[in-house]
Amino acid sequence: MNSVFWMLFAAAVAFAVVEMSATFVLARRWGNYGIVDVVWSGGFAVIALIGLVLSWNVPSAAPGIPMPLPGLLVAGMVAVWSLRLAVHLGIRVASHHPVEDVRYAQLRREWGDATSWRMFGFYQLQGVLQAVLSTPFLLVFAASRNGTHRLGVPECLGLAIWVTGILGESIADRQLARFRGDPANRGRVCQAGLWNWSRHPNYFFEWLVWVGYAVFALGSPWGWAGLLAPLLMGHFLVNVTGIPMTEALSVNSKGDAYREYQRTTSAFIPWFKRAG
Repeated sequence: MNSVFWMLFAAAVAFAVVEMSATFVLARRWGNYGIVDVVWSGGFAVIALIGLVLSWNVPSAAPGIPMPLPGLLVAGMVAVWSLRLAVHLGIRVASHHPVEDVRYAQLRREWGDATSWRMFGFYQLQGVLQAVLSTPFLLVFAASRNGTHRLGVPECLGLAIWVTGILGESIADRQLARFRGDPANRGRVCQAGLWNWSRHPNYFFEWLVWVGYAVFALGSPWGWAGLLAPLLMGHFLVNVTGIPMTEALSVNSKGDAYREYQRTTSAFIPWFKRAG
């Protein structure tokens, strides 16, 4: 990895620390720690913009080349995904405020008097994770600045995977919102559309977006390092803050109906129902 990448990564970390510190202050003032999800999602658009601008303003090994298309394209991909998710989550948080997301309410109960300082550390960890997950597009910015990244098969394949992820996540979000918006469905388990094939299609397609970024970055020197992003995202979604916490809350609220859903339906990758 060249010095340009490390400069961009340092800038991403610095931004994330400031971003999460300010978010923590606002969250405490508003009494709603759930706003971090909105800021975290939207922050990637800012990191992409910072990376694009900084990479274009460093001395280049190929002076005189036009603004590189791979860098512009991946910046646009990040902005579309980031802002769509931030708006989606922002609407959800605003519609429930001042009632806090159940995950953060649960953390408050578990941490008790230590909530403030532990939540601050949790926010900072999310900021560091934000910078690390930005590796694929920071690699593209660093390489395309020097003319060493051109559009080819990895970029086209990555873009196709990314589009699939964006469309799938958007459809899953709309289907869940429509289901929850019907009072007749209160207390029931959503199995509409994509939710019939996966218990968490939104998480799966979210992960697919990151696979798209990583594949896109394979055209850059050291592009394989970008594979860390979907590996980390998949781990957190499947094993840490995604499925385990969401399912525990769903079992508590829906009981045997959700247990039956768990028995018959794939947890992550959309697949056929299990019979019997």
